[in-house]
This record gives sequence, C-alpha cells and structure tokens, in this order.
Amino acid sequence: MPRTMKVRQKALRTGWTTGTCASAAAKAATEALVSGRSQDVVEVALPSGQRVTFAVDSCLIRADRAEAVVIKDAGDDPDVTHGARLTATASWRETPGIELDGGIGVGVVTKPGLGLELGGPAINPVPRQMIEQAVGESVDLKARGVRVIISVPDGETMARKTTNKRLGILDGISILGTTGIVRPFSTASWRASVEQAVAVMAAQGEKTLVLCTGGRTEKGAMRLLPQLPDVCFVEVGDFTGAALRRAVEHGITQVVFVGMAGKLTKLASGVLMTHYTRSRVDTALLAEITLSMGGSGELVAKVAEANTARHAYELWEAEGLLGRAGRELCRRVAGVLEEFAASAAPESPGIAAQVVLVDFTGQRMIAMYGRLGR
Repeated sequence: MPRTMKVRQKALRTGWTTGTCASAAAKAATEALVSGRSQDVVEVALPSGQRVTFAVDSCLIRADRAEAVVIKDAGDDPDVTHGARLTATASWRETPGIELDGGIGVGVVTKPGLGLELGGPAINPVPRQMIEQAVGESVDLKARGVRVIISVPDGETMARKTTNKRLGILDGISILGTTGIVRPFSTASWRASVEQAVAVMAAQGEKTLVLCTGGRTEKGAMRLLPQLPDVCFVEVGDFTGAALRRAVEHGITQVVFVGMAGKLTKLASGVLMTHYTRSRVDTALLAEITLSMGGSGELVAKVAEANTARHAYELWEAEGLLGRAGRELCRRVAGVLEEFAASAAPESPGIAAQVVLVDFTGQRMIAMYGRLGR
C-alpha cells in the first residue's frame, strides 16, 4: 500500500488486478495439469515479491488440458472487471517454455501505440511476466512446454464500458497491472489521502513537492532526486489539481511533476483531473508540438491520427524528434501547473514547476523542463 494512503485512519480496501488473477488461474490450471488433481487454493507472487493466496472458484481436468477460474475482487475501486471470471486453460506443448495466448473475452490489439504486438492478445508485459513466473513454479519450463490460454467470459461485454475500442483493443478486456494490486485512485477518499500526504510533507518543513503518477514513476523520481526525503514524493494518481491546491495553501514553492506521455499530454491540455473516464489524450496538441519542433508535414499528420500518446511518442522517437518534442511537452505542462496554482491562490507567491517526461518503464528520463533540485 502506498505511503500516501497510510496517513488515513481507515484505508480504502485494495483489490487485485486482472493480471494477478490471471496468473493465479494459470498456476492453478498448470498445477492441475501436472498433478492430475483439482486445485482449491493457489499462491502467486506479486512484482514486489509479496506472495498472496487466492481461492480457485472452479478447476476442471480433462484428458489433454486443465482449466481453472479465479474471480477478480477489485476492492473499493469502481472497476468494470470486478467479479470477472479470469479463466486459464493449460495444456502441454512439444517445445519447452510457455506459449501465452488470449481466448474469449480477452481483447485483440489492432492499433499501434500500446507497446503490444499487433494481432496479439491485450495482455500487458507485467501480467505476462507474472503468468510465466506462476506457471514456472509448477513446471520446469526449461524441460517442458506449456500452452496457456487466458479467457474472460463476458469480457467483450465488460469492454464496452471501457475505452478499449477507441484504443484499437477489440472483442474483450485487457489483462492489466504493474504492481498486481488495484489501488482506488478514482475515489473521493483517494483524493483526500493525496491531500493529506501533501499536508504531512509541508508540516515537516519541506518546500519541494514531487508528484508522481504511480509506483513506477515514483521510483524513477526518487532516483532523479536522491537528495529529497521520501515524504516529498506523492503518488498523485489522477488528482493533480487537488494536490496543487493543497500545496499552495501550505506555502510549498516548488513542484516537480514526473510522468509518462499520456498524463503529460492531458495536463498540457489543461486537464488536471486525468482519469480516463473524464478526459482523453489530445493528439491535436501533440501534432501542434510536432509542427513547432520542425516535424515534417507527414509526421504531423501521423501524430494527429495517433492512437495513443504512446503512439505519438514512438513516432517522435522514430524520427529523432523525441528529445525536443518531449521538452516542449514538459514546458507546456509546467505552464499549466504554474497558472493553475496562481489561480487557486492569487494571494500566494505561486509555485515554480519542473516537469520530467520518463519512458514507459518510469525509470529513464527522456526530457525535462526546469531545473531539478531543492
């Protein structure tokens, strides 16, 4: 659980990502395939190394395969996949290693910009790693081969309530997660916890607030700013505006925002509540940045039609424009943050904003505007 939630007397109930539930189902199915016995419970590892146990809702063994189901509990987050039946079917294959595919209810990737193979299942990298680790705990993948199919009955219906279709993920949901845990970022209570974290930092006399969109960006920010104490770093989620209001109230004078392309694009557009249900990436703004940084007409057109901010990022990178365009994006975000803080508290001295664009691991700085430091 993040530090920003720990300041609350009663924390919101966390849940499990589709990736974690898929890994649990995959392990249960593989265990059943290996042992020939139905599984009632299964234990898997989260990316942090923490191990968690899941009840197996059903486990069927057939002559050539085994199937297991784990039901997703999203905790207190309003998640459309809460209650989804993450289903894994495991069978032997001739070649050692794991073959992972998506079945009914798991979306198919049809557009670039998601970091996934076109035509492949919408199973993100961290869940893939979790599934492979879970299966590898049940069978030696260097000696034997296992084919695992992840499916989600009713996944196609659930996906209608998401942005998947617009992103080019068709016929189902995505198997997501970077930590394995669902944190309720989208609730009013999470907003309150962010505001409390800012207040706690200010109470300790610190003047530099580092806002990070999540766990990966927080780790990257801590590496960039090792001189700052941990209390300065806040996982802000989608509540940048709320964090800035509280910052100026407490006399904080410097804010560093560390994020990936998607969140920064929304902020540069003036949207400070960046949850996907309330805002979308403005590719016209990215096209404008492309043009202002000397991009060709062809590149400008491609960026304007980009599927996601990540897609635009990849187009910039391919054309050698990522550093310049990334810095301009950061500059625009800094302007929005400073203007918002000034309007929130006109009598205050305002803030100086520095903005850092990181890659999609959250660890590598791509571009920066402003001078980092105390």
